Amino acid sequence: MRAPIGDFDTAAPAPDCLDELIAPVADAVRHWSGAVPAEQIVYVETDPRWADTAVFVEHYGRDLLERSANCVVVAGKRGGAATLAACLVLSTTKVDVNGVVRRQLGARKASFASTDTATGETGMEYGGITPIGLPATWPLLVDPAVVDLPWVLVGSGRRRGKLLVPGKAFAHLPGAVVLEGLGT
Repeated sequence: MRAPIGDFDTAAPAPDCLDELIAPVADAVRHWSGAVPAEQIVYVETDPRWADTAVFVEHYGRDLLERSANCVVVAGKRGGAATLAACLVLSTTKVDVNGVVRRQLGARKASFASTDTATGETGMEYGGITPIGLPATWPLLVDPAVVDLPWVLVGSGRRRGKLLVPGKAFAHLPGAVVLEGLGT
């Protein structure tokens, strides 16, 4: 199979690659009920040595820079309570944590979650966190620019490998809220 974007040596429908995916991501693909068929989610093998965005796009295709999204974990705090959420924005933008995210979570303060919290709560590797397979109780805040893309490159839950997903699928993931101005 040829990947719909980028220049990857190995590409296959994600349901055929469950052994390559970390447990929460594999479970989400296995039990997929999204707006697009699970077979349209494509797993591509990548080398973790080239995980840095600049090196990654140089190796796998410059067009990927405009078609990649980052998934980051944030913590919103109000009083003694903390709410974890994930944000999905284009890799060319930054998450408006102190504005859009803080207001959406009804938090007094919002910040990026620590690496230990992000990896411990998601069961995913740092640098590979993906919106597919996140805890079902979390809000998933998605920038509309991600949803508007025909194909989006995101993490696979590990530093090795990525997922290519039709953008519209992200708007239908559990807890998804599409928010204008999330990515700045």
